[in-house]
Amino acid sequence: MPDINTATGAGATFTAAAAAAAAPTRTGSSDLGQQDFLTLMTAQLQNQDPFAPMENGEFLAQMAQFSTVGGLDTVNATLGEISSQIGGNRIATASSLLGQQVLVPGALARPDASGGVHGVADLPEAANAVTVIYSDAKTGAELHRQDMGAQPAGLMGFDWDDLPPEITQARSAVRVAIEVDGTAPAEPFVYARVVGVQMPETGQDMTLRVEDYGLRSSLEINAIR
Repeated sequence: MPDINTATGAGATFTAAAAAAAAPTRTGSSDLGQQDFLTLMTAQLQNQDPFAPMENGEFLAQMAQFSTVGGLDTVNATLGEISSQIGGNRIATASSLLGQQVLVPGALARPDASGGVHGVADLPEAANAVTVIYSDAKTGAELHRQDMGAQPAGLMGFDWDDLPPEITQARSAVRVAIEVDGTAPAEPFVYARVVGVQMPETGQDMTLRVEDYGLRSSLEINAIR
């Protein structure tokens, strides 16, 4: 009888040689495809050591590993397509923001395309009398007053649509002040024009260049008109 150890060693040598012979010749790429894997698997099964055949668990583990790698390739390809689509959508969004009016904290406002100034006041508590005062940002001269009457706590919108023609034509800056019960000021927010958009190189949020207010993160903007 032949020695078992000798037969096992010969079987192992034969199996490796047969698998190497069965492996397809590859040129130009070191990546194994599905057909390559199946060819090697078939050769391994046909030429396995009869004294130590492959266990079912080993076979299933190899199949599962190949399926996982194939699935990851599909996921990577899908993510690449999604990334390209998101990039295109971000560019479209940035273009659509140019020229729009966004709400920012501040007191300087300029006439919009319709010749009006718009904003919001943040009232910390209810007030008996609220007045919005508009003045020339350069000279400080008062231009207009709006009596808003009694107001509850929270956000209060204000608008001035009949600005002097010289202010509207030149789009001169107007300073807005909010008086609460005659003295206590409230924080104003005004609509200002977006004059530029910076696209980040990474996946961060866009940066808007807002007239009179410089750079603002898109995360700071919660209202557009």
